[in-house]
Amino acid sequence: MAQIEGKNVLVTGGAGFIGSHLCDALLANGVGKVVCVDNFFLGKMENIAEAMTNDNFVLYRDDCRQFGVMQSIIEREEIEVVFNMATIALNYSFFNPFDAYLVNVQIANTLLELLKVGAYKTLIHTSSSEAYGTAQYSPMDENHPTDPTTPYAAGKAAADLMVHSFSKVLDLDISIIRPFNNYGPRQNAEGPLAAIIPVTAKRIKHGGRPVIHGDGEQTRDFIYVKDTVRGLLLAYEKKEARGKIINLGSGKGMTMNHLLQGICDYMGYKGKWDHLPERTSDVRNLCADIRLAEKILGFEPKMCFDRGIKETLDWYKNNSVI
Repeated sequence: MAQIEGKNVLVTGGAGFIGSHLCDALLANGVGKVVCVDNFFLGKMENIAEAMTNDNFVLYRDDCRQFGVMQSIIEREEIEVVFNMATIALNYSFFNPFDAYLVNVQIANTLLELLKVGAYKTLIHTSSSEAYGTAQYSPMDENHPTDPTTPYAAGKAAADLMVHSFSKVLDLDISIIRPFNNYGPRQNAEGPLAAIIPVTAKRIKHGGRPVIHGDGEQTRDFIYVKDTVRGLLLAYEKKEARGKIINLGSGKGMTMNHLLQGICDYMGYKGKWDHLPERTSDVRNLCADIRLAEKILGFEPKMCFDRGIKETLDWYKNNSVI
């Protein structure tokens, strides 16, 4: 078993939603240093406010795609482990499809080149369930075909193939973690790239209606962000995870109608919903088979959705996000 304690760790996208929770967890686990690299496209200083008070936390406002930048940071900070969390939200596919695709590939390429030349030792690469596309069977295991339906998802799938092939050909120390639909505190609540939970709560609070695309019977597998972070740490610690792609999810599919109803119940909203046409290329069904994570990582989700959605919305309310 590898020990994260005492290691110097770099987190790309560390000021983002999942990345900031990972930074907090790494600091709590006694790493030597956490180095966050973020261009703040979606990352926020308030996400890392607590981390910034820790002497073992270092922030770089830079672009993870740039080889020279990343090489300099890794060498200067004597990095041993990189968690690749940096990306652009799925919805960006509908505004700038080419960049939504390319950013995932370029970041992976830079990190692989640096790993290949020995700049650091281990890469934990974060993928997305969107790489699978709509379920051809359910639950979806790691052998499920990839059929990405958005440029974001295509970029994730392409990056995964590149990372996996480098791992096999060059015998590099790599694990690929494929989380399903994350939710929890700090998820983006502003603008066209906002996540459905905070944006729905904000609409209701300000007198608007919840919005559902299509019939609302699309299913997703929602996993609480701190469960995902725990899985990422286990992926580093368990050497058996090297060279593998591993799903992280709850193992349960949930309709978007059920999700929105949970938000309405919390907000005390009993009004009507606005129904919009189904989004182009929207995945119909996602549900994770997490048996490999259970076997290799000893992972099981600890947060049930009913408690998780309450804790999430409580956080948004207490932090004046909604």
